[in-house]
Amino acid sequence: MTEAEPISVICEADDPGWTCSVTVGSGAGMTRHHISVSMPELDRFAPGEYDPTSLVERSLRFLLDREAKESILRSFAISEIERYFPEYPDTVRPPRQSSSDSRQL
Repeated sequence: MTEAEPISVICEADDPGWTCSVTVGSGAGMTRHHISVSMPELDRFAPGEYDPTSLVERSLRFLLDREAKESILRSFAISEIERYFPEYPDTVRPPRQSSSDSRQL
């Protein structure tokens, strides 16, 4: 990806998680995607987050770094990304902000 594509994410709660409507790009080249995120998926890929919007945006940026927006599936569950890109979970998780990471002597 040579230039950052604008991404718009709107997530609405449904049972058992959220459905997120995403647009990538603008104008005639804009693509639309529908991504479902369950509570277990949010816990797995974004521990401590209570809303999937940031996770979905990070996930789309992850995909755009690897393929054209036109190649991204139009509708999918967020966990499906890992089937195509095994490195996804480690890449998309936010960095740990725990004080337990620093070692004490």
